Amino acid sequence: MIELPEAITIGRQVEQTLAGRCITNVYGATHLHKFTFFSGTPEELRDSLVGRTVISAVGKGIFVDVCMDEDVFLCISDGINMRYGRPGDPVPSKYQLMITFDDESYVSFTTSMYGSISVFRHTLDNKYHTLSLESVSPLSEQFDESFFEGKLAAEQKNISVKAFLATEQRIPGLGNGVLQDILFNAKLHPKRKIHSLSDTDKAALFHSLKNTLQAMTDGGGRDTETDFLGNRGRYRSVLSKNTYTSPCPCCGGIISKEAYLGGTVYFCPDCQPLHV
Repeated sequence: MIELPEAITIGRQVEQTLAGRCITNVYGATHLHKFTFFSGTPEELRDSLVGRTVISAVGKGIFVDVCMDEDVFLCISDGINMRYGRPGDPVPSKYQLMITFDDESYVSFTTSMYGSISVFRHTLDNKYHTLSLESVSPLSEQFDESFFEGKLAAEQKNISVKAFLATEQRIPGLGNGVLQDILFNAKLHPKRKIHSLSDTDKAALFHSLKNTLQAMTDGGGRDTETDFLGNRGRYRSVLSKNTYTSPCPCCGGIISKEAYLGGTVYFCPDCQPLHV
């Protein structure tokens, strides 16, 4: 699933790879996925995109926007896998959408769990997309400790740190995936209530959020995800579905795995105690 480090990485790769390329055709799904949501029929998408030239691309929050001439945009959300195929590469047999270009390269789109593919002019009528565009990025200088404390203070005090960080896109681009290492590095349990956080805890959470996201972004995304070119991210996740059976890298203890707030959380009960 695309979260902030992957969105930024994919946006950069799309621009570097496709800028200047002209779309020659758009193909509908060879394999239907009931949780793939489109802004129109394949024919409507084809009419909107064929003949357009890619100008730029940017990843923000959980979205990647591809900008074309005449203010036409193609946007994918967090559950969409967008993969580049070089000229001569075999075309995958299953996809939800495919776009071809004037150099005989292509981009195929598949869905993990759920996701949306939208084509629009100027603005997209989606509150989370608007939030991603208008919110302060946690990687920016403007997102400082004072700004972070203000966001904490504005929330209900009985919500958990996972609910604060990874639900409702309070900080666009943060989801259940990047959450694991952020909380591990801050030594905070996912179920800790934000009202229980001391000033030291809040500072640790702020610095972990900034530093962990920056490391993930610098690494081209997490090693649990793939980028536009089909490569795994270089950031080695500490806690994930691939590592939780290993001992805690800090204390050697057993990592816990629990279902919580619509997703799985991984944590070390010793390093990240619920009660302090």
